[in-house]
Amino acid sequence: MHLPPDCHVHTEWSWDAQLGSMEHSCAEAVRLGLPAIAFTEHLDHTVWTAGPEGLAQLPGDHPVAVLSDDHDRITPPAFDAAGYLETVERCRTAFPQLIILSGLEVGEPHWHADAAQTVLASGTFDRVIGSLHCLPDGDTFQEPGDLFTHRDPGEVMRDYLTEIARLVTHHDVFSVLGHIDYPVRAWPRAQGKFDATAFEDEFRYALRAIAQSGRALEINTVVPLQATILRWWHEEGGGAVTFGSDAHEPSRVARGFADAAAMAEAHGFRPCDSIVDPWPRS
Repeated sequence: MHLPPDCHVHTEWSWDAQLGSMEHSCAEAVRLGLPAIAFTEHLDHTVWTAGPEGLAQLPGDHPVAVLSDDHDRITPPAFDAAGYLETVERCRTAFPQLIILSGLEVGEPHWHADAAQTVLASGTFDRVIGSLHCLPDGDTFQEPGDLFTHRDPGEVMRDYLTEIARLVTHHDVFSVLGHIDYPVRAWPRAQGKFDATAFEDEFRYALRAIAQSGRALEINTVVPLQATILRWWHEEGGGAVTFGSDAHEPSRVARGFADAAAMAEAHGFRPCDSIVDPWPRS
């Protein structure tokens, strides 16, 4: 089986990818025989409060996220669109055998519509992913891993999926919904293995909203997507899937893609004539 394109990769142009390298990621994609790669760098505007769980995820020498005053608030830096797009063009010249897509992963676009649109209007971005990384928590925002420390994990998961539905309903700048299972990455061990069926109604509600919006669903391989979720996606009318490693360093490009592609085919999604297009349902 030929591997599908990796349509969710971060490089040195993402604020949290200190080990990222666009050039080395291209070389890894060529080595693996990928037909294409999309560099979907972080475009974040939400200022969130990080607890111990969140701070532990940041490198000790983190040079770019700004921790303001003594409240552990993290402010993502502005995205350098011009520098990023220049690097994309340089890599396209250096790797003519690889299709290289420009792109962005827009965090919480429904909360930052104007700011996101300003960046998107500054250049050509071939693949735009919409993502949800934070939820409101009182007067602040926090990532799921931090919310799990003081809120019921089931409640957090249900709130996350409800917010996903709001995101896809209230903003249209993106074509792919990224990592619908993002909170699972930090699921508390004390809760046992995450079981998507405990949240079937909430997943179906979010998946239905994504399908009705005409967007593709990303199969993100940081934590393998449970096959049940992909079955629900098909049953709720989902039209297509993409594949994303969410790599923040070159060695992670296309991780788990053979299994992800096999799962997609088993649930009725197939590659189409265009190498870079999402896999539609058959």
